[in-house]
Amino acid sequence: MRTTNLFAFALASAALLGCARGRAEAPVSAADRPAVVRAAPVTDTVLARPIVATGTVAPADEIALGFRIGGVIARIAVDAGDSVRVGRTLASLDLREINAALAKARSGAAKAERDLARARRLYADSVVTLAQLQDAETAAEVARADLEAAAFNRRYAVIVAPATGVVLRRAAEPAENIAPGATVLVVGSGGAGRGKVLEVGLADRDAVAVRKGDPALARFDALPGRDFAGRITRIGAAADPVTGTYEVEIALDDAGPLAAGLVGRIEIHPARRAPATLVPIEAVLEADGAEATVFALSADGARAERRRVTIAFMAGSRVAVTGGLEGASRVLTDGAAYLDDGAAVRVAP
Repeated sequence: MRTTNLFAFALASAALLGCARGRAEAPVSAADRPAVVRAAPVTDTVLARPIVATGTVAPADEIALGFRIGGVIARIAVDAGDSVRVGRTLASLDLREINAALAKARSGAAKAERDLARARRLYADSVVTLAQLQDAETAAEVARADLEAAAFNRRYAVIVAPATGVVLRRAAEPAENIAPGATVLVVGSGGAGRGKVLEVGLADRDAVAVRKGDPALARFDALPGRDFAGRITRIGAAADPVTGTYEVEIALDDAGPLAAGLVGRIEIHPARRAPATLVPIEAVLEADGAEATVFALSADGARAERRRVTIAFMAGSRVAVTGGLEGASRVLTDGAAYLDDGAAVRVAP
């Protein structure tokens, strides 16, 4: 009987020892293992929000050309894209009526001069009165003014290139009856002009943030891999009544290969700066408009803390955020997309 009791005690002891060993050697479940992640520092700095817009290349000096008087267009000698030299005749009106008016004014001025000479002789002989002489002088002055006006109209019935450059736009066609002063051609001057610019329309909130001299960088799909630096040279004083935007002119350096009308993407960096918190773009998750999620590393470096942040703007490969990262010194990048709030993590070296 005693032997049986000893055997039962031994079996119980072995079972307890086996259970203890089993508990000691049980593997850690995948759910309990910390996730391996990478972390990046949160940077507090002073930075300007870049302004991104689309613009069109144009000569800095654009000249709208038209006729001084109205009439029927007889000829337009150039098309958009044509190069022109200063002094070249670009367009002209039908001159038959204009030349007739000039000839009539010349004849009227010649007759008035003869009448005035005769009145002076007769006045010297006391044949005409002083009033009649003064009337003849006035008539001569009026005739000379009419001749000058007719000659002026004849001169501006022909459009001549005011500078060497290129035709940017042709706004009328031959046989068209055009009003005085209406634009017929737009010419961009080259050579002695101020080079080429990028014309950009900015919304009011962006227009008030920029100043003359602010640097900018332009890129064009037609010229991949090339960046064109420039600076703001002009800011419109009033909004366009149609688009509601303010026209901003950016002078580009080394703009030789850029053809007028080329569309580019411009990034302006205002000189006025403000405090900003920057995180890598890889740390930003679940972006929805200006809202996004970022996982911050806990103070002990062992847990992921889910933070809701507001995106202010992009700054190259980083994102400026406002609010939500108070007290955080590092955010999680690689592996963050698979985490839950409070998840155990291990930061890879």
